[in-house]
Amino acid sequence: MVRVGTAYDGDVLVIGGGIVGLSTAYAITRAAPGTRVTVLEKEPGPARHQTGRNSGVIHSGIYYRPGSLKARYAVRGAAEMVKFCAEYGVPHAVTGKLIVATDRAELPRLHALVQRGRENGIPVRELGASQIAAYEPEVRGLAAIHVGTTGVCDYVEVARRLAHASGAEIRYGTRVVRVDRRPERGVAVLTAAGEIVRGRVMVNCAGLHCDEIARLSGDDPEVRIVPFRGEYYELARPELVRGLVYPVPDPAFPFLGVHLTRGIDGEVHLGPNAVPALAREGYRRTTLSPRELASTLAWPGSWHIARRHWRYGAGELRRSLSRSAFTRAVRRMLPAVSEDDLVPAAAGVRAQAVLRDGTLVDDFLIREGPRTVHVLNAPSPAATASLPIGREVGRRALRAL
Repeated sequence: MVRVGTAYDGDVLVIGGGIVGLSTAYAITRAAPGTRVTVLEKEPGPARHQTGRNSGVIHSGIYYRPGSLKARYAVRGAAEMVKFCAEYGVPHAVTGKLIVATDRAELPRLHALVQRGRENGIPVRELGASQIAAYEPEVRGLAAIHVGTTGVCDYVEVARRLAHASGAEIRYGTRVVRVDRRPERGVAVLTAAGEIVRGRVMVNCAGLHCDEIARLSGDDPEVRIVPFRGEYYELARPELVRGLVYPVPDPAFPFLGVHLTRGIDGEVHLGPNAVPALAREGYRRTTLSPRELASTLAWPGSWHIARRHWRYGAGELRRSLSRSAFTRAVRRMLPAVSEDDLVPAAAGVRAQAVLRDGTLVDDFLIREGPRTVHVLNAPSPAATASLPIGREVGRRALRAL
């Protein structure tokens, strides 16, 4: 598809119009004015998947291993996201959050988080049981920590502002079905509509489909995206929660557990629990893609996950199928909540990269090939960290030019 003498449609083709793809476009045009960037997004608008289907939290970076990309980019990204929202008029608030231990076995992990926060340069305040009520009168626990730099914002609006401010050409409703890469010339992609789009470099920010795009370009991603559906409820009595309340996470699994989030709209969301999805865009339990499910089951890592984490997964599945079980999980921190307070809300799907041996990729993962840059693992806190991620991916794309 790439022909000598054929004009390029852009210097950089970005596949994916979520917050990471749009931040990359924004970073490239700011770092190298005059660089032509074309963003190809299969949906009719931006931020239709992970970006627009999460808790809206601006994460502090307290959970992540010191020195990791997640730790560095989340801490830096949180401050930059607040500044971006203020500059572009995006609704946001720095609310702080509580991480609450409700069982004695969680206390050592809570203390470890305090140390990790300090190593990551995050101000943390330790609270005894009686001090929790000053922040959250209805929340109960044995101890807690308060993280003041956590906030909330409207990430869909952030994505829209990034798209506009980037000056990139954004082509919505453009699904890539084939990639032809010639290292000496560039990259051409074929869309579902039969259009050929050519660029000198391709950036893959396709989220739930990033490993497929990498394989189409001829690069072996060495990971498979295994989709996990995150299910949420809304709280019918939002006055029970003032801000953000999290449990102490299990370090053996990359999910943060069922938490309570008062969003920028004032609504309180409970969740998510995480269960395997039967399709990469399986936002409903009944959504099934035989091809995608077969791909997940054919990946050896999927079976290693099942054997290694079956007990954790059984608990997540129980909360998915039983509202009373989900309510019990919430009541550990918020005793006043009842089953009638839970109103089903829209679900999200996490694009989790998994290695062949079943290791869940814990950090952001960015890899390069000839004329290509692939973002292969960018789940939470990628929205928080999107501005630093975009700069790093943009730097690599410009270097490839």
